[in-house]
Amino acid sequence: MAGLIPKQFIDDILARTDIVELVDNHVPLKKAGKNYQACCPFHTEKSPSFTVSSDKQFYHCFGCGAHGNAISFVMEYERLDFVDAIEELAGFLNIEVPREEDNLSPQQKQQQFQAQQQKQDDYQLLEKISHFYQQQLKVSPDKETVINYLKNRGLTGEIVKTFGIGYIGDNWDGIMKAFATNNNTTAQLVDLGMAIQGDKNRPYDRFRGRVMFPIRDKRGRVIGFGGRVLNDGTPKYLNSPETRIYHKGQELYGLFEAKQANKNLTRLVVVEGYMDVVALAQHGVNYAVASLGTATTPEQLQTLFRTVKEVICCYDGDRAGREAAWRAMDNALPLIRDGYALKFVFLPDGEDPDSLIREKGPQAFETMLDNAKPLSKFLFEHLLNEVDINSLEGKASLVDKFQPYLKKLPESTLKDAILAELASNFGMASEQQLAKLSKSTHKAAEHKKIKPDNKVTPVRMAIALLLEQPELAKEVPSTNGLAQIDTRGVPLLIELIHLCQAQPQLNTAQILEHYRQSEQGKQLAKLLCWQHFVEKDNAKDVFLDSIDKLFANFIKKRTELLLQKGRSGQITPQEKQELQTLLNSTS
Repeated sequence: MAGLIPKQFIDDILARTDIVELVDNHVPLKKAGKNYQACCPFHTEKSPSFTVSSDKQFYHCFGCGAHGNAISFVMEYERLDFVDAIEELAGFLNIEVPREEDNLSPQQKQQQFQAQQQKQDDYQLLEKISHFYQQQLKVSPDKETVINYLKNRGLTGEIVKTFGIGYIGDNWDGIMKAFATNNNTTAQLVDLGMAIQGDKNRPYDRFRGRVMFPIRDKRGRVIGFGGRVLNDGTPKYLNSPETRIYHKGQELYGLFEAKQANKNLTRLVVVEGYMDVVALAQHGVNYAVASLGTATTPEQLQTLFRTVKEVICCYDGDRAGREAAWRAMDNALPLIRDGYALKFVFLPDGEDPDSLIREKGPQAFETMLDNAKPLSKFLFEHLLNEVDINSLEGKASLVDKFQPYLKKLPESTLKDAILAELASNFGMASEQQLAKLSKSTHKAAEHKKIKPDNKVTPVRMAIALLLEQPELAKEVPSTNGLAQIDTRGVPLLIELIHLCQAQPQLNTAQILEHYRQSEQGKQLAKLLCWQHFVEKDNAKDVFLDSIDKLFANFIKKRTELLLQKGRSGQITPQEKQELQTLLNSTS
């Protein structure tokens, strides 16, 4: 059973990762003083409020409050859990993730490792099944039929191998015989959607007599399958159900393969089926993805726009295709900002990307993509069909119909252009409404800036400077005196001093990681976002001055308390001696 990732390795990952380089690979950064800036990848905005500090190895958005170190960025940006984020960063650095020796009790192992180990077992089993399907394509009694089918679809052996396409015969227990070696794997196959629980507790294969397409996540792990029937059976396409590792609304078929084929993706085209993705890749259009049998979800669109700036939805031109396009557009509106584009291509009746590219060739298909319909034009055309534009009432109604969509659209040049188009083309009767609409949508879209807490206290200043320059801890020879100070934040300051003294090599990002998911971690992150305006060369003097102020404030308060007790006759002999010492120290 896999052990925990050693804490030292996590510290090492943070020490070796330059957060500026990491973020810049996903969000282009521009130098701004000693820091770097960009428009925030976690919310939409017109002017950049997302800052990355090379010194602190820390990012912070003054708009939405997103912040953290390199691990936090990968978790948030790639939508990964902690362990997967560590593995992603390790891959970025081309190093292996070690595991600690298994020296925990069986109960501790079960509590701490079971869920993660189960996921690893799931990935391994599905990878083995994928290889099994690929092998069956070569040895199945149906192999000639299947291979002829793939050849008739214009696919070569190379593209079949690239996408890991396989086959499973029309038997009830092909997978069960190969992989259900005990009760545990039998239950696992059912849990992963590879088998269905039948009568008398006898599971049987979900996929039978189908060409099999493995579905991979963004890290290339097999998480599910899609199966295409060879004959006229139904359903034509059968997908894995939702499982503990496969959530179809968050994944995109072909995205991993598109990234592998293109080091610098500039656009992605969304199609409906697996075979469309594969057929387009066969003809050189190797940047297509499919939305796995669902309407394109907000999560999928977010993934698309985090990968490229231009997304083209390629749907059938019938009513169903246009409704799917409308849902995709509606889901995408909150994600559209300057520099990003969603476009639409509607295919002629009876055509799909597969048939079209085989008939007209890749150049004609890509020309069609180049001339795709912009979001704004699609939006106007759709809403114009719902009103009588020849009447004043219709023009006014059009403005009303635009309102919910404009509210979803962030402030951008596109939004301003749509408003201008409404004003210039649909008459004076709607201009007053339009002015109100513009005002209301701008107001609704304003993102409240988080007001920083600028209150300067000695303990806040000391912690903030220590976070930025952990080597300052060596300037405090002993914390015994600090331990007597009953002031909020002092216990955390003492803990930080001890941590930095024990591990002098720690940097800011590593300290923050030490407090992940704790209340102290939240406080430290806030202080890292605080603008204290202390120059690096003056940090030592200000830090020591803050410590001195803590002692001075403590002595002042303690003296006042003891004097009050003396005046009321409640002071003890020991307290009298303490008071005399305090008075002598301040004289």
